[in-house]
Amino acid sequence: MNKRKIINDPVYGFIHIQSELIFDIISHPYFQRLRHIKQLGLTDFVYPGALHTRFQHALGAMHLMGRVLENLRYKGIEISAEEYEAAQLAILLHDLGHGPFSHALEHSLLQGVKHESISYLLMTVLNKEFNGALDLTLRIFRNSYKRKFFHQLVSSQLDIDRLDYLKRDCFFTGVMEGTIGIDRIISMLHVHRDHLVVEEKGIYSVENFLNARRLMYWQVYLHKTTVSAECMMVNLIRRAQTLVRAGETVPASDALLLFLQHAFSIEAFREKPEALKAFGQLDDHDIWGAIKLWINHDDRILALLSRMLLERDLFQIILSSDPIRKSSIDKIRTSVSRQYHTLRAESSYLFSYGTVSNEAYTEGQKINIMTKGGELLDIAQASDLPAIKALSKIVKKNYLCWPKDVSL
Repeated sequence: MNKRKIINDPVYGFIHIQSELIFDIISHPYFQRLRHIKQLGLTDFVYPGALHTRFQHALGAMHLMGRVLENLRYKGIEISAEEYEAAQLAILLHDLGHGPFSHALEHSLLQGVKHESISYLLMTVLNKEFNGALDLTLRIFRNSYKRKFFHQLVSSQLDIDRLDYLKRDCFFTGVMEGTIGIDRIISMLHVHRDHLVVEEKGIYSVENFLNARRLMYWQVYLHKTTVSAECMMVNLIRRAQTLVRAGETVPASDALLLFLQHAFSIEAFREKPEALKAFGQLDDHDIWGAIKLWINHDDRILALLSRMLLERDLFQIILSSDPIRKSSIDKIRTSVSRQYHTLRAESSYLFSYGTVSNEAYTEGQKINIMTKGGELLDIAQASDLPAIKALSKIVKKNYLCWPKDVSL
């Protein structure tokens, strides 16, 4: 069977699958599952075109990794065929541990377990199935390989993951403010003492990249309507978990029911292969399928939230730099309880409050600019734009959202 396939990607054109191992990994059910997990969760409630998937993102990132490695080879950096394949596989599989709706449910279906940890566990399972073929891939992913620039290409302030998702998310949302000069950035990447650097000529492209990332967070990733929809989804899953753990019958797929019944730690995933296998079957369809059943559930809160999400009847939301007053929260809690005839404790499912943050650049993980004289400077020092230094500050906004038929 010919496994050297060509995939037509709407963002980059033709993507080439470079090896039989990569083809076999892409064909595996764990990877195919990413077809059914949207990259931007519920963002299509705001931008209808944002229906692209983690599957598309992973393939795009693999393609960009190949382009970066070819560029580095052109500049005289020795990269073996084994390293080339392992690096492509590391970025291909970096999001394997994402659950339904990507980040939206990461802390409700799984409490205290990051998707990167699940990605690593699933990669170890694949490594066993493929007789150790992913040994180097795992070392690159966990940053234990001696040539550190490979891990930095997978996970850093200027990694392949961010390059693809900014480019791809701009394309599918139509938000052009997030456009980045991806070709220029790739051509300016270099390696110095086995660490990733950017040549001085690329400084303006990196400045644009950081600004674009900041804009995309406020306009897309943390758009107030998206925050509202995701709060509702989190509350819905919390309600379903509460009912199931109290012994109520809540219809759901076997995989989803397992995570409604139990709160798994990372240790539990390591000790219980069946839990990891079940997570490897969970996707957006499990949630939407359950929601279509829950609209007829006897529990009024579960049914109400399910109907509201299906009909896009979303909570109204305030997003503010000022703290949300406790009096406002108490007033909403009382009004919700009165409007929907719920106990005060149960009213918490029908409104949400909290904080979102935008951190465009973390100075602790530097983007190093290599000057023509060979000196390394952090982008914040190398840039003549004071705004770049300002981007290292975490900007937080507070939100409060509640049903539209309840007045504040």
